[in-house]
Parts: sequence; structure tokens; C-alpha cells
Amino acid sequence: MAANNRRMSGKKGAQVGSGGQRRKGLEGKGPTPPAEMRKGHKKNRVAGAKARQTARRPAPRGRGGRSTSELVVGRNPVFEALRDGVPASTLYVQQFIDNDERVREALQLAAERGGINLMEAPRPELDRMTNGLNHQGLVLQVPPYEYAHPQDLADAALDDGEDPLIVALDGVTDPRNLGAVVRSVSAFRGHGVVVPERRAAGMTAGAWKTSAGAAARTPVARATNLTRALEAYKKAGIVVVGLAADGEVELGDLEALGGPVVIVVGSEGKGLSRLVGETCDYRVRIPMPGGAESLNAGVAAGIVLYEAARRRS
Repeated sequence: MAANNRRMSGKKGAQVGSGGQRRKGLEGKGPTPPAEMRKGHKKNRVAGAKARQTARRPAPRGRGGRSTSELVVGRNPVFEALRDGVPASTLYVQQFIDNDERVREALQLAAERGGINLMEAPRPELDRMTNGLNHQGLVLQVPPYEYAHPQDLADAALDDGEDPLIVALDGVTDPRNLGAVVRSVSAFRGHGVVVPERRAAGMTAGAWKTSAGAAARTPVARATNLTRALEAYKKAGIVVVGLAADGEVELGDLEALGGPVVIVVGSEGKGLSRLVGETCDYRVRIPMPGGAESLNAGVAAGIVLYEAARRRS
């Protein structure tokens, strides 16, 4: 009778185990994504609306103009850009992405910095945005850089009661060199960097990264015509000094570095262009006992800026 009761009770006996095959279903899925990333959440809808509104809004034009927006693509590049303080407006994350450690770290950095829209997007949309690059599910949008006008740099120095100390780049096309120059200008209390509008490096994510944060406090101006910008500086009483391997004056003998000065650095291969070289008041050479033929723009600018700062101290 007891056996019959057990059969009629409806209770299940021992079940066959899964053998560990469903273990993954018991594992944690990492920290909860930010509210902006959770589909259906109010903050997700607000962030999406803001991103669409920003994309439609026409960019205001400053005196020096603006660059175009830029995309940083891939998990490591995106993480490094966020870690190094590169400005960003939107972080696009692929839907149903594998939530690995680098993705979680990028999301955490974006949330901590604030002001960065977090947007989920299907893989085809990210493929379209990046022209088929291997984005690995992460795309960071860097907003257009707001360039100053060359005259703004001199005006800011004079407003502070200081002699302008400015670096102009002629034919430098590597953004990392531009970032290194910006960093040196900041280190030696210069007042900014001037770059030509065409055939020259601009303030890209690579330049921001190389500047190691200095780009946030050192303005970069863009000149439609570098020669005319240098001539305007000369009319304002600022001495224009060009660096050249065959310069007539040695760096240590140039007294003009103690006053208002623009230091013009050419490309490593070609040096100063003809018109820019003819516009300079002095063509200066850096003595190199080791016999090197040339220095890259960042190193050359740093040496001259140090000499200028020493004379001004």
C-alpha cells in the first residue's frame, strides 16, 4: 500500500543530471551595463535622442574653422583613446556583443568621464559607419576640433602681459609629431601652435593621444595660408625664426628668442618650403655634434622652446 501511495503522490524521483553541460547558464554575466545601454530604459531613449539631435545640428564655425568628426575603431584603440582623454561625443556598441574585459573597461571609462552618449547599434550599421573596418563592436566618435585663429594666439599672450611664444609647422603631416609639438609648447609655457589648412597634420585622435593631455590647454590655430599668417605676425612686431640645417645663425647666438617670437619647423625630409623660408627673419640651425642630418619636428621644437624659455626666465 505504501508503494502504491508513492506512485500516486505525483512526486518525482531522482533525475538524470546535465553532466555540467548547462554550467554556462549559471555563470555571471559581468556588471550590469549602464542605464544608457539598457534597451527600453528612459536614459537609453534620452541618450539616443541627444545623439540624433547632435548629428543633425550644423556645426558652428569659429574664426579658425573646424575639422571633421573622426571615428576611432576597435576595442583596444577605443579603450586607449578614452583612457588618454581624447575628446569623444558618442560611443557606439554593437548589439549582443561579447561582453569581454576590454568592452567593460571602455564602457566604465565612458560612464566615468560623462558627457559621452552610449548607443547600441547593429553590426551592419557599424560596418557601414566604418566602411567595413574591423571595429570589433566598438566605435568612438571624436567631435570636430575647434581651431583658433593665428592672431588669437598672439592676442592671448599680450592680454596676459607676455611676449608671444608660438610654434608654426610647415609641411608636417604626421599627427604624432603635431601632438609632440603641442606637448612641448605646453611644457615650456608657449602660447600655441599654428598649422596650415592643407597638406598638414590636424588635431586627430592620434595627435590628442601623443600630446598626453596638453591639447586640452594649448590651442592649435589653423591658417588658410601659412606665409600670410607669418607676415601678419611680423607686422605685429613678432620675430619669425625658421629652423634649417643650413641656417645662417646658430641657435645659441640668437638673442631674438628672448622676445616675441614664432618658431617655424619644417618637415623632417624637406625642411622649410621656399616661400616660408624667405618670409623668416632668421634661419637658425641646431648644432648637432653627433652628426645627425635632421631631427623630427617634435624634438627640434622642444630644443628651441627650451632655449627660448631659458632666456625668458
